[in-house]
Amino acid sequence: MHCDLVVIGAGVSGLVAALRAAQGGRRVLVLEKLIEERYVCNSRLTTGVWHCCAMDLRSEAAKLEARIMEVTGNWARPDLARAVATDGVRSVRWMQKAGVRFMKGPFDYQSFVLSPPALTAQGRQWEGRGGDVMLRTLEVELAKLGGRVLRGHRAMRLDSEGGTIRGLSGEAAAGAPFSVQANAVVIADGGFQANTQLLRGAGTPRPEAIFQRNAGTGMGDGLSMARDAGAQITDLRGFYGHVLSSDAFNNDQLSPYPYLDHVIGAGLIIDRNGRRFTDEGCGGVAVANAMGAGEDPSGTIVIADSRIWNESGTQRLLSPNPTLANNGGTLHQANSIAELAALCGLDRASLVATIDTYNTALKAGKGLELSPPRSAGKQKPMPIETAPFYAMPACAGITYTMGGIAIDAASRALAADGSPMTGLYAVGCATGGLEGGEKCGYVGGLVKSSVTALRAAEHFLGELAQ
Repeated sequence: MHCDLVVIGAGVSGLVAALRAAQGGRRVLVLEKLIEERYVCNSRLTTGVWHCCAMDLRSEAAKLEARIMEVTGNWARPDLARAVATDGVRSVRWMQKAGVRFMKGPFDYQSFVLSPPALTAQGRQWEGRGGDVMLRTLEVELAKLGGRVLRGHRAMRLDSEGGTIRGLSGEAAAGAPFSVQANAVVIADGGFQANTQLLRGAGTPRPEAIFQRNAGTGMGDGLSMARDAGAQITDLRGFYGHVLSSDAFNNDQLSPYPYLDHVIGAGLIIDRNGRRFTDEGCGGVAVANAMGAGEDPSGTIVIADSRIWNESGTQRLLSPNPTLANNGGTLHQANSIAELAALCGLDRASLVATIDTYNTALKAGKGLELSPPRSAGKQKPMPIETAPFYAMPACAGITYTMGGIAIDAASRALAADGSPMTGLYAVGCATGGLEGGEKCGYVGGLVKSSVTALRAAEHFLGELAQ
């Protein structure tokens, strides 16, 4: 097969890059490894909130850029931070012109949420909702311009000539080999969240104990192909996800919501020994990563008292109070900490000591002196002192990985020496360098996907103003 641009992956980043290149008059081919008409990928399951570090995309670009650097502890590449901060709104406006519909969400930073809404979907209720409609809309527009999506085609190798990527080869659904000759390749196959081998190599000792809060299709094929072709790979540690009830492994009604992040933000989380192991004030994404880096990601317990449960536990749509118990999740309730320890199978003395030490430090304003420290973060930490007391067995839930193929602001894949590779782009969650770092800083998978995809296509077209 021959085309101008071949794209690996038909999620939001792949289709945005393909459609934008087709608008520029190029012959475009998109390869999707899944065979179903409505293949289930993260983009089809998404709740569809376009934001930047939980800030409105319409905010001043300089403020968004500064926020990205703050959230990531200055780990993000400055050029990528500037690109996302500058082009976030532009990418949404472009999608709107392509026919993708957005609405206003219930929170201040949610100016752009896919419509029809999927914010309250439980389990896999994606059909006819925002992500499903978005992908169908983009594919229809691509077809109008002569572009094609070939389902059941898995790309496996990048082909190069004189150091320039000139296409790829792979296998169709029936095992038949195929190859594509093109002027450039865009890798848009998402992260490697469903690949336990790659997760283990990225600092997750027991990836099988992390709940797959995603489509289960992100295997990191693009990352492996790019690495084999000489591309630079970023630090692979860090993922976007939330803390869920550990019953999610056996109950579809407990994923993707409710997550327990806000209860943790006001309360605390402990291990099987009844001890704290991370700073709860860093937020749910950081806590989920701390769980994932441990030996027992699904063996933790969230602790709250009556005030926390009735305030922080009710903050969000499909909040844990009352959704958790209503949907069959385990919720222990007791009138004393000792009784709560017995219900959870924890050592009574250890849990009592942990909570006494925690309460004393908070009341004295010395939370940061605890080990690990207890920062305030976005929520005020509260002492565990008002009965009844609550405990929720918890697990880390992974949505997508933050590390990947190193790129520049034009979404060009970088070689080992940091120079741009000719003929190879990477976009969306297949990339690294924006999110992650020691703080596991979360920027936003959707805005990253749309901006990097738009920029890749426009650089390929020679239209990107850098």
